[in-house]
Amino acid sequence: MPKPESFPIEKIFVPTKQKKALRPETVGEIAESILDIGQQAPISVRLDGDRLVLVEGLHRFEACKALGETTIIGVLVPAGLAQSKPLLLSERPEVEAERIKMARLKQLRLEKEAAEASTAALKGVNAMEAPRTRPTKGVRDNPKASPGRTAGSTRKTLSDWITQQKGSGGRY
Repeated sequence: MPKPESFPIEKIFVPTKQKKALRPETVGEIAESILDIGQQAPISVRLDGDRLVLVEGLHRFEACKALGETTIIGVLVPAGLAQSKPLLLSERPEVEAERIKMARLKQLRLEKEAAEASTAALKGVNAMEAPRTRPTKGVRDNPKASPGRTAGSTRKTLSDWITQQKGSGGRY
């Protein structure tokens, strides 16, 4: 399949027979489409001596011409070969590879956003739950932590402890 290339519009000859099939309303619609999304399908041209002859794509050719374009995307076909279906630019292998890459990147981005939203929602649910309490380290809450303590011993208050520390020369 020939590769699309850019051709100067002024070098392309349109046969009289094709000119008779021209519909101005179609040219206008295609011109609007080209302004919006660009030329999607190349025209077909063939060499005839020193000039190029339009084989297929009269309305696209006329739309580009009406828009003031100086070049048009087309494919050079051998004489006598009329292309039944023009190759869409979006069907070219490199364009298709780029489309697949962009779709994969979009999917990865959507998955990442979903994971972040899920994590944020989970954090919100955890924040609404009752706060978890950890067992306090120390003697009062854990009787097994102080095996030297007996049931008959008295508990000290903070002031008792400070007095004891002062008497033993300790610092508090």
